[in-house]
Amino acid sequence: MKNKLQGVSKVLYPIRFEKISANNFEVNAVEVNGFEVSVPDLPGCQLSCTAIAQGFDDIKARITSHLMILAEYKEPIPSASSLDDLINRSPIDGNVLWMLIDIDVTPYLGKSHKINVTLPELLISQIDDRVSKSEEYTSRSGFIAQACLSKLAKTRK
Repeated sequence: MKNKLQGVSKVLYPIRFEKISANNFEVNAVEVNGFEVSVPDLPGCQLSCTAIAQGFDDIKARITSHLMILAEYKEPIPSASSLDDLINRSPIDGNVLWMLIDIDVTPYLGKSHKINVTLPELLISQIDDRVSKSEEYTSRSGFIAQACLSKLAKTRK
């Protein structure tokens, strides 16, 4: 059975590509041998690649494996850092490329459970209106779950 909240929580994780040069990682080397790819919000989630497109696909697979392990150990799914903050904290040397990768973390949040929630009529109406006009939310439950996850992520930082 498909999780009713599938796609409810997407996280845009920043990923960092750093050039690997031929001369033992020297910045001024002419030949680029590939890239080191890492996800700052997921320590240990990194790999090497020879092309950016390959690295992007491979790091997405590595992220999902990393999140699966976190879920198995009932660890919280890390929220994404601000890309602007990461860029501002990085040295500017032309060897680093930042990208965002969209990951649906819903499968790593555990099994869905039905609960009964009492909300004011006007609030329900506003939620339903937002859901009906948005491609991001597919249900009232999805909207409420996303709002809860956003609030929890803010309080964790």
